[in-house]
Amino acid sequence: MNLRLEIRVLAGLLVLLGLFQLAPVATALYFDEPFWPFLSVGLGGVLFGLPLMWYSKPEDRRIRARDGFLVVSLAWILASLYGALPYLTTGALGPVDAFFESVAGFSTTGSTVITAIEAQTHSLLLWRSLTQWLGGMGIIVFTIAILPLLGIGGMQLFKAEMPGPVADKVSPRVAATARRLWLIYVGFTGAEWLALRLAGMSGFDALCHSFTTAASGGFSTRDGSIGAFDSPLIEWIIIFFMLMAGINFVLHFRLLTGRFRAVWEDSELRYFLAVIAVASAVFFFVVPQVQGMEGSIGVREALFNTLTILTTTGYTTSNFEAWPSLAQMIILHLMILGGMSGSTSGGVKSLRALLGFRALRVSFARLIHPHVVRPVKYGGKPVDDKVIGAIWSFFTAYVFIGTFCAAVVAFAGYDLVTSISASLSALSNIGPGLGDIGPTDHFAHFPSYVKFTLCFGMIAGRLEIFTLLVLFQPEFWRR
Repeated sequence: MNLRLEIRVLAGLLVLLGLFQLAPVATALYFDEPFWPFLSVGLGGVLFGLPLMWYSKPEDRRIRARDGFLVVSLAWILASLYGALPYLTTGALGPVDAFFESVAGFSTTGSTVITAIEAQTHSLLLWRSLTQWLGGMGIIVFTIAILPLLGIGGMQLFKAEMPGPVADKVSPRVAATARRLWLIYVGFTGAEWLALRLAGMSGFDALCHSFTTAASGGFSTRDGSIGAFDSPLIEWIIIFFMLMAGINFVLHFRLLTGRFRAVWEDSELRYFLAVIAVASAVFFFVVPQVQGMEGSIGVREALFNTLTILTTTGYTTSNFEAWPSLAQMIILHLMILGGMSGSTSGGVKSLRALLGFRALRVSFARLIHPHVVRPVKYGGKPVDDKVIGAIWSFFTAYVFIGTFCAAVVAFAGYDLVTSISASLSALSNIGPGLGDIGPTDHFAHFPSYVKFTLCFGMIAGRLEIFTLLVLFQPEFWRR
């Protein structure tokens, strides 16, 4: 492994995170709040990172597969550790809770240990939202866009950051791909900010919620989340942008370049929209029996809650713990499924689920007709058996880690519903769950070892499991 190169990349990331501290510093000055906690953290990151970048110039500037996996995993851990510092310097949280909140931010999970969100300073709330925005598209993808300036290629980083089952780049060059994806990402953020401002949100609230919607993160500036604004228009705006964030960003690029037919013919998109339609219909017909949500209100609530769970955003407008058991069962399934591949959403992703269903259908056909030759297809083309094998391996790893996290929560004395939903919430990067972590609850009551376990689940889920788990294989460290 090229350790000098890895140190250089991580040092560059530290400098970038230090520079982003200027945003909460400016916010603190504007709202007449203490700015030194953020300025000191920012200066520390820049002053520590710049010398490391200077003295770690690698002779070999190629990023190999092992370098990519290691530097991506270390980058998320480093970002989470660094992101915890503002919570500590402001005195808002202790060390364990600060790390948990930071991991929940950069992994775009949205779980929180802050029990009084509206009591926090504007500058801290902005940093909290900014961590999700940075984590949404991926800090590493952002770093890829500037790696050519350092003379380092980024293909291995890109593969490790977005290890989806089917690669589909916007352009042949990885750096160009990263820049185009970020332009789309920034465009959605700006468009939502403008829409929310026109809908009556303050500029600060609109900025924070634009950050966390584009990232499918769900951190809010209000204790009651989106429901606290009591505005149907705001909810409809967020519904639209949650949907956009849950769709593959490559499809957004195709749409912007006029390739409408290619977008509509994408089978993963059709599957994703079908799941939204079915789940929303069930919520619409089942929930009004206990909530009194009918007509247009019922449609809005059904769509909002379907999208906030399926895209793993985690905003709340109503207490779905009071919903019937059928609706709660669907919520748990939506937590597992997640959004489309290439989106900012978490979960197993629609493409894996779709290919898994097709592989299952082919397996049944081969049982009935042992000599039949029927490959799994996507986009009219056969899918390599290695891809299908990787999907089943992913499902296995997902179940294994999910069971482990749930067992740790149960060991702490929590009930089965809380244990399972906490595990799924972490691994699928959602935020709220059921039981003691419902939409009106928080994660502060968990003991420290449970919080660290859930942090592991959040980072593993954000890196789609394999990127992190490969580091635990002895073969990875052998020459």
